[in-house]
Amino acid sequence: MKEAVETLGYVSLVAYAALALATINQWRTRRDRAAAWAAFCFGTLGLVVVIGQILPDHPHGFSERFLQKIDVALFLLFPYLLHRFTTVFRSATSLLERLLGLMTLGMIAWTFALPHIPASGESRPAWFYAYLAAFMIHWTVLSTVAASRLWRAGAGQPSVARRRMRLLTFATATLTVALFFVVVTSKSYSWLSIASAALGIVAALTFLLGFVPPTIVRLLWRRPEQERIQSAIRDLISLATNQEEVAARVLGPMADIVGARAISIANEEGQVVGSYGIPEGASEPEPDDAQVFELPISGGKLTVWTSPYAPFFGNEELRLVETLAALTGIALDRVQLFQQEHELRVALERADEVKTNFIALASHELRTPVTTIHGLASTLNRFGGKLDDEQRAELREALERQAARMAKLVEQLLDLSRLDAEAILIAPERFNVRERLEEIVAATAADRAGDVEIGAPADLEASADPSAVDRIMSNLITNALRHGSPPVIIRASQHDRHLRIAVEDRGEGVPHQFVPDLFERFTRAGDREHVSGTGLGLAIARSYARAHHGDLVYEDAEPHGACFKLVLPTKTGNGNADEVDAHRWNSLGRRPY
Repeated sequence: MKEAVETLGYVSLVAYAALALATINQWRTRRDRAAAWAAFCFGTLGLVVVIGQILPDHPHGFSERFLQKIDVALFLLFPYLLHRFTTVFRSATSLLERLLGLMTLGMIAWTFALPHIPASGESRPAWFYAYLAAFMIHWTVLSTVAASRLWRAGAGQPSVARRRMRLLTFATATLTVALFFVVVTSKSYSWLSIASAALGIVAALTFLLGFVPPTIVRLLWRRPEQERIQSAIRDLISLATNQEEVAARVLGPMADIVGARAISIANEEGQVVGSYGIPEGASEPEPDDAQVFELPISGGKLTVWTSPYAPFFGNEELRLVETLAALTGIALDRVQLFQQEHELRVALERADEVKTNFIALASHELRTPVTTIHGLASTLNRFGGKLDDEQRAELREALERQAARMAKLVEQLLDLSRLDAEAILIAPERFNVRERLEEIVAATAADRAGDVEIGAPADLEASADPSAVDRIMSNLITNALRHGSPPVIIRASQHDRHLRIAVEDRGEGVPHQFVPDLFERFTRAGDREHVSGTGLGLAIARSYARAHHGDLVYEDAEPHGACFKLVLPTKTGNGNADEVDAHRWNSLGRRPY
């Protein structure tokens, strides 16, 4: 039995020395508070075992007995140091801290105050039994506090961290049982001594497995999360069409592997493209004691909110998340390239469509004026000498009219082409609305300016694109004077962040059958032979209004006539689109077509 006890003693020495060296090496590598307290705690325990092996079974002299008391005091210090290790992650109450600290100091002082410590086989006095009872109460209380904190904290952790923390809890309980066997017997060589030594070795190996688990063990522990990570990597290899899809594929597995409370991915512009565990509408989870890690990745940034235990118990898992984050960055870059290529392809297709439409429009609409001009020019060239002055003058005037018509048509076709290509720049400027309308009327109506009435406050100012307003209003005024009857009334107002201008005449209005297609290209309300114009004016006017994120709508005037209403946001932007749409449908709702 003696040989068994001594053999187990040497094995225990090796186990606790290895545990001390492992935690000290971990501190040298990590250099953080948790690793420092772990090294201090288990370095102290290793020193206790070494001193215990050095001391003789029956210490003699002051130095040996004093060293024995130092060994016991260091042993008393171990559960307190283990408790302090747990408080690195989550603080205990100040009252509990003071109570446990005073208990430890009291027991250490009592140890040095003992007359002597009875050796193995000696009888134990009553005062020593009282000391042993206090010793066990102190050890059990501190060990229970530390073990319960680790056990409860492990409940919400991923597989690796949870198993490591529960191994530490089990090892602490095992060491307490081993200590109880030592206390209840005064014999060095007994079955209780063997059981105590064996349990001590089991505790040492369990502590070692909890602090520095081998790689193969970690792989077995995290197999469930590892399978999700591998699935996420396979998903990243397959093409995603947008950054949100990439984020949705990886955030869940990332959170599982480190027990993250929340994760978010932001792109290069700082825009969050995906999040996990963050309330809708919030930029981060609710405030708590979470550790925040920001990992720069290609094409953005990954932010992880994890538990305070993750950096120590899940350090390798955090590195695995960094690897997955790097792959995510590559996927984000690939999605961005895909989106850029898609946008470029769409732009090229759009440009080709605009070109095709322009060529079709030009070839169709320019044929008539070009043919007419060619015929007039040929007539003048071949028969000019046979015609009298009046006939030549008439041909020249007709030639001039057709050339002007063709020039206007070309200008309108170019306008439509630029609008289709979204190449019109809308540049809002602050201007006086009434003064602007007066200038447009003077330029457009010329000698018929007296037929136009302007109803706009003299101090009305708005922020809009002057060029767009000019183009739209000149078309509307020209149509009103050409197809309607005077007076032409222009009313302007500004409310709900919109500039509203109505152009109304007292003619017969637009026939009901033409209203649905009124703003289509080449639409004319009547026979082409009897109605002048190209049929492009209203299409261009509405296109300019919509390029300004506004709209142009038609209503019947009261009691009769045509009324065109222009609605322009005073500041360009899509934020006003809903209000413009509401006005558009409200206007259309007044009259069923």
